[in-house]
Amino acid sequence: MMRLILYSKPGCHLCEGLQEKLEQIEGLNLQLEVRDITQRDDWFQAYQYEVPVLYQVEIQPNNAAGDAVFSPEQLLPRPSPRCTVAQLKQLLQKYLYTDKSE
Repeated sequence: MMRLILYSKPGCHLCEGLQEKLEQIEGLNLQLEVRDITQRDDWFQAYQYEVPVLYQVEIQPNNAAGDAVFSPEQLLPRPSPRCTVAQLKQLLQKYLYTDKSE
C-alpha cells in the first residue's frame, strides 16, 4: 500500500483541485493524508510558496512486532493542474509502482 501526503493550505485552488482528483482515483491501493501547512511552522516555512506538494510513503507489511513500517517520504513530480483524473492515475502508476530494484 502507498500513502500519499499532500501538503496544502486553505484557499489554495490548485491544492483543492489536486485533492479532489486524488480522491476520485479508483483501483490503486492508496491512502491520502492531507497536511495543512498553516498548522505547523516547519511545514509553512518549507512549502509556503510551493503548494500543492505531493509525497509518497511506502507502507511495508507488518514487522515481527506487528507494526507497520514506513519508508521515507519521496517527493513526486507536480502534476499539471489541467491533468484529468485518468492522467493523474497514470502518473501515479508510473512513479508508485515501478520496480525499485532497477
